Amino acid sequence: MRILVTCPPMLKQIEVYRPIFEEKNIELIAPQVIQVMTEYELIEILPTMDGWIIGDDPATERVFAAGVAGNLKAAVKWGVGVDNIDFEACKKLGIPIINTPGMFGNEVSDVAIGIMINLTRKLHDIDREVRKGNWIKPVGNSTIGKKVGIVGFGDIGLAIGRKLKAFDMEIVAYDPNASSQFNIPILNFPEDIESLDYLFLACALNESTHHLVNKETLARLKDTAIIVNVSRGPLIDEKALIESLETGKFRGVGLDVFEEEPLSTSSPLLRFDNCFFGSHNGSNTKEAVDKTSHKAIELIFNFLGVK
Repeated sequence: MRILVTCPPMLKQIEVYRPIFEEKNIELIAPQVIQVMTEYELIEILPTMDGWIIGDDPATERVFAAGVAGNLKAAVKWGVGVDNIDFEACKKLGIPIINTPGMFGNEVSDVAIGIMINLTRKLHDIDREVRKGNWIKPVGNSTIGKKVGIVGFGDIGLAIGRKLKAFDMEIVAYDPNASSQFNIPILNFPEDIESLDYLFLACALNESTHHLVNKETLARLKDTAIIVNVSRGPLIDEKALIESLETGKFRGVGLDVFEEEPLSTSSPLLRFDNCFFGSHNGSNTKEAVDKTSHKAIELIFNFLGVK
């Protein structure tokens, strides 16, 4: 039996998990993956695999069909995001598949709030200039009393809201499937976004949320607002965002995710000093990766009948 792992955070610690597979006489296939494998690469390798622990790879119908034409019997999506998975294809092809939700709320919310503080107090500007020998003292802003909108009030959004309560900020959430918690009211997006000082994106990517933040919604936000996206890049229309930034709009924009990843070195976004960038790494702590990897292994073993 052979199992393919293509999730970069799990691959970084793969030697920790190798003995688990060896104990069950399972061959672990762990290629070097920076962000994702290509559809072509997956079509080539999957027919020789019995199981697949998926990262953010293009898990399309063509990929699954190629796998099923060979030995592929089951798959597990490592992590919570499933926008790259064609579940209809899995259903049609008879491939059992599941993700590992509820694993990263604390970790991703830490990064989201860290980006907020960074941009609010211009910490990345200070660090950049001090390294050049410039002792700058830019004026930042206070967070107390400011208004926050959180799009998506699941595991990650809820953790952001819970933690920001300690900042004495006014918080609203946008999520049609959520109920109020921690006395945080639920609104319909984009209701009242004109009043927001901060907009956090923590929702799933699907047809209804693709380019949720577009030219119209960007125009409605305050010129001094700060946007933080720790979910999926295509929630924001990057072309419209760049056009807004070119006019001098927004105090800051923090992106841990992008429409195309990795971010191209030619991206116009890199021109703006009021932007802070991550590498889609919000969930990547040793503890969270270990917890999620063990859960993914447990699930794929169950699918494959490994005792």
